[in-house]
Amino acid sequence: MAHANDISVAALFTGKAVLVINGGAPRTVSVGQSTPEGIRLISADSSSAVIEFQGKRQTLIPGSSGRFSGGSTVGGSGSGSVTLTPDARGHYMTLGQINGGTVQFLVDTGATAIAIPSADARRLGINYLNGQRGYTETANGRATAYRITLDTVTVGGITLHSVEAVVLEGNGLNVALLGMTFLSRTDMRREGQSMTLVKRF
Repeated sequence: MAHANDISVAALFTGKAVLVINGGAPRTVSVGQSTPEGIRLISADSSSAVIEFQGKRQTLIPGSSGRFSGGSTVGGSGSGSVTLTPDARGHYMTLGQINGGTVQFLVDTGATAIAIPSADARRLGINYLNGQRGYTETANGRATAYRITLDTVTVGGITLHSVEAVVLEGNGLNVALLGMTFLSRTDMRREGQSMTLVKRF
């Protein structure tokens, strides 16, 4: 039986994805096609790809990887953990959910809280203008910040409730930061380049 223990996305296009399987050479796969290892590309656009292997599906973005072992997924629903791999720039990116809506996160241990661009907050239906207003200094200058509490935040198999966050306006933040209000409630383990988060409480 073919094994596909480590699958990562090198590039994405509408209807196609460039996959790296078990560290091999990149290969372009179109939606509906399957690789010799049995990996099927379910969907792909410029932001993410959905792959299926042995009946299990994972959503991947460039720089993230899916691990399949014995037909199950590491970091799948209810596992209480998620394993991330860095992108070409060494950043840990992952898709997650805020209050049930999908968002792209950048893991940032230097951020005291989850930080969400105002555009993402509006897309997710978060009424952040009712939050506590203040200001924060960012790499791009001073920004208006609204402190709020999120109902749920999910990354991989980890779901946390009542997570403090800030929504930033006007500072050029183009991706949500997975900061310490989430990370401090997990154990962070490094193995080689991989980072595994395990839910603590």
